[in-house]
Amino acid sequence: IAPENNDSKHISVFCSVCQQPIYPYHLFNHKKTHKALTLLGFGSPQRKTDKRLLAHRQKLISELTQIAKYSEKQRQKIDYSFEFLMDNCTPTSHCDLPDITNPSTFKKVKNSLINALAICQDKNSTWQRDMEDRFIVLDNYGNRSDTCFLGLVDGSHGVAAAETVAAELPLLFLDQLAQTDSSYKKSKDEQQILDSFATVINADYKKKEKIFSDKPDSSKTNQTNTYEWIHKAYAKSFWRMDRLLRLGRNEVSKVRWSGCSAVTCLVERIPSKETDGTEEGGRKHSGNTTDSPLTRPAKGAAGLLHIANVGNAHAVLCKNGKSHCLSKEHSTSNASEKKRILQNGGNISTNEPDGLVEGYLRTTRGLGHHGDPVLKRSVIPLPHTISVPIDDTCQFLILASNGLWEVLDYNEVLALTLTTFTQYLRMHECVQQNGTSPCKCQYLMPLGEDNLNDSKAIKDLQAGIEILYSNTDIFLSPQMAEKMDSKIFCDKLASYAGQELQKTVSPVGSKPSPQFEEDKETYPSNCESQTAGGGRVTSKTLYDNAASYISERLVQTALAAGSRDNITILIVLLNGC
Repeated sequence: IAPENNDSKHISVFCSVCQQPIYPYHLFNHKKTHKALTLLGFGSPQRKTDKRLLAHRQKLISELTQIAKYSEKQRQKIDYSFEFLMDNCTPTSHCDLPDITNPSTFKKVKNSLINALAICQDKNSTWQRDMEDRFIVLDNYGNRSDTCFLGLVDGSHGVAAAETVAAELPLLFLDQLAQTDSSYKKSKDEQQILDSFATVINADYKKKEKIFSDKPDSSKTNQTNTYEWIHKAYAKSFWRMDRLLRLGRNEVSKVRWSGCSAVTCLVERIPSKETDGTEEGGRKHSGNTTDSPLTRPAKGAAGLLHIANVGNAHAVLCKNGKSHCLSKEHSTSNASEKKRILQNGGNISTNEPDGLVEGYLRTTRGLGHHGDPVLKRSVIPLPHTISVPIDDTCQFLILASNGLWEVLDYNEVLALTLTTFTQYLRMHECVQQNGTSPCKCQYLMPLGEDNLNDSKAIKDLQAGIEILYSNTDIFLSPQMAEKMDSKIFCDKLASYAGQELQKTVSPVGSKPSPQFEEDKETYPSNCESQTAGGGRVTSKTLYDNAASYISERLVQTALAAGSRDNITILIVLLNGC
């Protein structure tokens, strides 16, 4: 457990199981301990004495041998759990977070719903030879202002499929949108590329995909599912993308072609005349068949997120300090996916922890994998889709590949994001208030526009967090953690982050820019603040720096926590920050 006076270079992760702050390097063994204790029948997470462990093991084995269907595999699990807990290997107190291969980069997007956007990637060279992840950031998508298309493609067994999807899926989706909404425009070059697909997406294929273009006849259904056409556009574009991958372009192997998971997000602003919050307007923007508090249109909603995913790449929204997963896990850990595959004649191996499709692949949906027709019969490209209204309570949107989610769950990522965001704001505030010594200010300096891509400057900034811990009380000690669950912790962080941001980018007497006067709560003032010897840093630059800083910290934490996959994180700072 991380001590209260935690060193800056050794951040902690708030475990969602026991509500304890844990060093990233300890997280793998820590979660393994939870699983072992649960398997042996212990409810509380505290480590038990050797005698109690031995007694529980003997009891479980005795009960196991008395049942009719004795399982040697279950016996092995009991023994492995017992041996792991008896080993009692205590890791080192702490280690520096690992360096990342590529510093994060921020993308400038002209969207009133987005304060900043940053991407950070790492190949994870310890376990992976190549970087197979790709990302998509398209501003003014379809020649529409305040509309962005974001995506993240997690490649598998090669990079050919991921590169093709990143280049062509946005065009296929735009083509489907333009057929229904004339406000989406295609350029001549884009239309030429789409025309080149005509020999593959022929008349016979279009008949097979007709199911996606069938519109409901009931006017009532049309009212309640306004965004159903967008979901169908997603489905058709994913199916067409998968059809194009059957061509095997740039594939290396003749047997095992590459594939990928993907998560995409269409960000669009709702026109002001449609956000009056009336009951009629609310029905008009009820865009998902799933009725939940998250998908119901909120009064004063500023925009919409249309999410689609296949595989194990995910999107998580932070709203009011709480995490909301907007995607669905398509892997053998999903019971409904397992059932679908087995009912359709597929096979799932007994590999730990949840088995592999045809003994080869963990994901049950995805794009590509055409080299093996038996495997492809089970791995389908049908995406999970959802539309969510966003307003000033939405703070972050995180798109990440499996490299992050295999070691951290949604609540842990949320808590770490809020903590890191608050750290950066406190560092910025310390510099503005000249509360640090000149020799330390250089490490706490927010990065200016001239050195945003300077890896050394970013590392110096990260090294300066030690001052933060002596100046803020947001770090959770073990004693506090026992009295506070994860939801309260996230709420506290969200509230604190909002207060710090208000103090940091909205000094007394500052005036907002003219273009933001209509929505002062949504946009912090774009005033300039003098930093200690580093020039002027606007609130826009502050957001860009903060997004880059958070994305790098998440990648470093995933590496330290034992991730074995490529890691790509795309983080969007929304108006709730």
